[in-house]
Amino acid sequence: MAHNLATHPIHLGLGASAGAEPEFTGMAWYADYVARHAADGAEGRLVSLHTFTQDWDSWEMHPEGEEVVICLDGAITLIQEDAQGDQQAITLRSGECAINPRGVWHTADVAGSARVLFITAGWNTQGRAR
Repeated sequence: MAHNLATHPIHLGLGASAGAEPEFTGMAWYADYVARHAADGAEGRLVSLHTFTQDWDSWEMHPEGEEVVICLDGAITLIQEDAQGDQQAITLRSGECAINPRGVWHTADVAGSARVLFITAGWNTQGRAR
């Protein structure tokens, strides 16, 4: 069965399992996702696809694992901030990827439009305003 990753993310769980998720409906969707897969804890991964047309208005941090970011189309600049407050910018273009390390705050700026694939260790994800 085919799934549209932009509307129905995939959860990678314990025992090398994979399953399509209910339709993504916005930021509140993540709380339900965490509840559905609480038993997987830090080992669960969310595979999601998003299209961005503007800079992010928040920062996020994944304390339990790394996040793979793959730019499929367009360009996106990841901004990573370490525990000392030092920032680095990594610009990704079509076909390029980067890793947001565990515990590193990150946000992004978008040049026009970008389609980006994420593989996220989302357990205990934290957010803050930009």
